[in-house]
Amino acid sequence: MTEISASVVKDLREKTGAGMMECKKALTDAGGDAEKAIDILRQKGLASAAKKSSRSASQGLIASYIQADRVGVMVEINCETDFVARTDDFQALVREVMEQIADAAPKYVSVEESPSAKPEDCLLEQVFVKDPEKKKKIKDLVTEKVAKLGENIVVRRFSRYQADNGLVGSYIHMDKIGVMVATESSRTADDLRPLVKDVAMHIAAANPSYLSRDQVPQDVIEREKAIYRAQVTNKPAEITEKIIDGKLEKYFGDVCLLEQVFVKDPEGKKRVRDVIGSGVIIRSFSRFQLGETQPAEPKSC
Repeated sequence: MTEISASVVKDLREKTGAGMMECKKALTDAGGDAEKAIDILRQKGLASAAKKSSRSASQGLIASYIQADRVGVMVEINCETDFVARTDDFQALVREVMEQIADAAPKYVSVEESPSAKPEDCLLEQVFVKDPEKKKKIKDLVTEKVAKLGENIVVRRFSRYQADNGLVGSYIHMDKIGVMVATESSRTADDLRPLVKDVAMHIAAANPSYLSRDQVPQDVIEREKAIYRAQVTNKPAEITEKIIDGKLEKYFGDVCLLEQVFVKDPEGKKRVRDVIGSGVIIRSFSRFQLGETQPAEPKSC
């Protein structure tokens, strides 16, 4: 058996952009011949897929998958064009990835996201749960689609919620904005579903930054106060503080979900907390917008 040195593997990886393990296997299959190994990688679509990885992927889909009201997954998977995003192949990949996340509960997309993470906690490194031979990983699924569709494809982010005593629901607007909400309640699922959908639609439209005012970091509050204080001049100290408090209340009403005026209230008097009422707790929510430059973190109580 031909000995494959690390330097040869590294050289092939630099030429093709394929993964180290793929390069080593190709060299082994080619008996150490680098040119034959390149052909093997090209035949598998691995070399071309790697070259496409440097191309911008700003289109794609945001989608959600709810499993028995209890487990919810929302993903953003990007490609280069809206045309590819609409293909059956791309949408099948999105479904497979969401089902994998629901079943295998990864914590991260990739090792790069958290270098200290175990491979089994990283979505792309997980063995595809639907592969009967357990040899294919999620990153292999992505590579296959890249080779077939001819575009760079990136699994950008996901949220996974589990509600053991409540319900997870979602709302997707034209595949470009997605919201997922996790609740806790003793109310029936049939009773909760319309409420959760209304709250998700509100989040899609109003884009809150926090769940409640006690989630707003103190440094953010102090920065807002400093801005308001600079806006108030020639007022007694006690009047200045009252004005600042009033502006801060308005700020909470703008950025905190529970404080926001409910978008479906025609009179503009009800806040989201009023719509939710008693007996229901919003535990977490995520809002994804396709291609946004700084993805928001999930909001939890």
